[in-house]
Amino acid sequence: MLYGALEVGGTKMVCAVGDESGQILDQVSIPTSTPDETMPKVIEYFKSKVDPSLPDEEKIRALGVACFGPVDVRKNSKTYGNILNTPKIAWRNYPMLKTLQDALGGLPIGFDTDVNGSLLGEATWGCAKGLQDAVYFTIGTGIGMGAISSGKPVHGMLHPEAGHLAMSIVPGDDYKGHCPSHGACFEGMASGPAIEERWGKKAKDLADKPEVWELEAKYIAQALTDIIYTLSPQKIILGGGVMSHTQLFPLIRKYVLEYINNYIDTKELHNINSLISPAALNGNQGIMGALKLAENATIE
Repeated sequence: MLYGALEVGGTKMVCAVGDESGQILDQVSIPTSTPDETMPKVIEYFKSKVDPSLPDEEKIRALGVACFGPVDVRKNSKTYGNILNTPKIAWRNYPMLKTLQDALGGLPIGFDTDVNGSLLGEATWGCAKGLQDAVYFTIGTGIGMGAISSGKPVHGMLHPEAGHLAMSIVPGDDYKGHCPSHGACFEGMASGPAIEERWGKKAKDLADKPEVWELEAKYIAQALTDIIYTLSPQKIILGGGVMSHTQLFPLIRKYVLEYINNYIDTKELHNINSLISPAALNGNQGIMGALKLAENATIE
């Protein structure tokens, strides 16, 4: 059975067709500009996958959408499926779900955040497979977190925004933070733009500066420690451009254990290399998660 998948990103829209095993059979990338420029191309792609002239076995049965946020994920809300107060001004309050529903008729559509989509991909086919409680952080231009609890994506009055957890300033760090809303929150202190602004160079040009990664690891470890205390996940997956600097992983694990200071004693913490790990799906976790959202939409 075929499904459509749409990963809505700030720089590109990834449109794909795949099957229930997570295999991607066709994929295109469309630059994200304005809705008027971008969405007709997205719609054209998926309309071609539900064309009545196609044999039934070649049509997609549903579409899954994993979208940058904040977005309204409350199904009983009048603005369910809308992009909300995003810094991407052209997309602010854009009715993403309704636009696709109107264009694609009665096609079932599953909708969630991009980070919940990435986590769903990892929980279905990747390093969190078989786990009921896990979180996924993307640490790059911004910082976002997705979570599953008892096997289901965590939603509430909105969705998790753990990228804006408050940080305790590391002694000796006089940087004020990059976040326009909070200054020294997690995203403000540890995102890619924060690294560049604090050190005067992009992260890729600082690979040989251990002081950069020591400081970065301390802020990431603070956030992970908070999440361990609050959500008690069985797995913490770290993705995004900043985490391509793999020297961060041992440092983060070290500081998480230091900050917890033996207050929690679990088998997962004794195997912290597994507890805190990189994504396993080679950058495809988002689009594969969108496939799973599509499959779920056919059975809800």
